[in-house]
Amino acid sequence: MFDKIMQAQQKADEVKKRLDNISVSGEAEGGKVKVIVTANKEVREISVDPEFYAQADKEELEEIIIVAVNKALAQAENVSQSEMQAVSQDLLGGFGNLFNK
Repeated sequence: MFDKIMQAQQKADEVKKRLDNISVSGEAEGGKVKVIVTANKEVREISVDPEFYAQADKEELEEIIIVAVNKALAQAENVSQSEMQAVSQDLLGGFGNLFNK
């Protein structure tokens, strides 16, 4: 049983490392603002089209950045859930085998 718990912890650590290396993006205003985050929801990059930046007012720019960040975070959440679900199914199968012994 202890081995299964250790295996579960090890798999969770592996997934976290894998999620650190997966990047997803969110865009707003037709790609004029783009945000890249890891699947662990760490913002890595925010880029704003220079022409849009020159024409946008402060409030508009802030709102559009928020939209892009939220889209990127939603993508990251989807990837994270998919990865965790796959690991959970593997682990639950292992625990089921443990109880059937």
